[in-house]
Amino acid sequence: MNNIVVLSGSAHPKLTQQICDKLGIPVGKVTLSKFSNQETNVEIHQSIRENDVYIVQSGCGQVNDNLIELIIMIGACRTSSARRVVCVCPFFPYSRNREPEDLTFDEPKKEEAPKKTKKNKTVLDLGQLPLQQSTYKHWTAKSGTLIANMITAAGADQIITLDLHDPQFQGFFDIPVDNLTSQPLIAKYIRDNIPDYKDAIIVSPDAGGAKRATALSEALNTNFGLIHKDRINKNNIQLVGDVKDKTVILLDDIIDTATTITKAAKLLHEHGAKKIYVVAPHAILSGNALNLINESFVDELIVGNTIPQEEHVEKCPKIKVLDFASMFAEVIRRVHNGESVSFLYGDSHNWEY
Repeated sequence: MNNIVVLSGSAHPKLTQQICDKLGIPVGKVTLSKFSNQETNVEIHQSIRENDVYIVQSGCGQVNDNLIELIIMIGACRTSSARRVVCVCPFFPYSRNREPEDLTFDEPKKEEAPKKTKKNKTVLDLGQLPLQQSTYKHWTAKSGTLIANMITAAGADQIITLDLHDPQFQGFFDIPVDNLTSQPLIAKYIRDNIPDYKDAIIVSPDAGGAKRATALSEALNTNFGLIHKDRINKNNIQLVGDVKDKTVILLDDIIDTATTITKAAKLLHEHGAKKIYVVAPHAILSGNALNLINESFVDELIVGNTIPQEEHVEKCPKIKVLDFASMFAEVIRRVHNGESVSFLYGDSHNWEY
């Protein structure tokens, strides 16, 4: 391949090397360092003039440092006269726009005691006036637009990512966004490695992932279930569907603290599930997540390598890692050659994992 350079950020250099091995090209020469005051320094040690540059940087680890590093790398490529700069973000940073759990303006009302009638009183000092408790809505910052504007302003021409938590996040960008799906590769893995998958049931751990789970169940021609979680009382969860004596495939897109999936696995076990698989393309596994998984009813956790998993695998033998390097390499090749990437969203491609 000519006129193409693939640069690696510091978030996931192993994935970048695997992508370049699939493409048959070396990783671009770049030095990433920090000054004594912790400012990021980027030095590109090869000519990228009139080349298509693909910067691979995942939103994991030191997320804020890696985001600034990505933006500086984009700017460095622009000033070096790159023809096109494409950001390959396997796990996109700040893509989870959490909604406030309580959207009401008023705080929860307490039971009020009967009010006593008070006599009129003349107040000479304003400081003697009783304080009125005002109500205030707790606003949550929405960072999606800001992140999109920062990357676009830095000079990015295109974004390639995988399984955005909210597909509408693409609307924040004024540049093309290829939001790939992990479903074909996950479906292939299930067919090859779960013997009784035809009799299994695909379960979503919350209502937000119902569409994702139904799509996979249709691809595998299996049944579908749902766990309903009360947003006010988080301990109140209910199962919709029959899992008794069945293999359950619990599908989510992101696993962070693992609280949701471990509670869901416990509920499925209580309802008679025979074996519980958990599948998620993005596994952050922060805090006490690994201990929760080791002690849970989860039999196998299938995750993607959009985030480095080497340390997680050593501490948790239940983890199996899917390799998305072939998918990203094929997408980069097609984008570079001006070919369509639409067929990558179907099940017809024989992906390697």
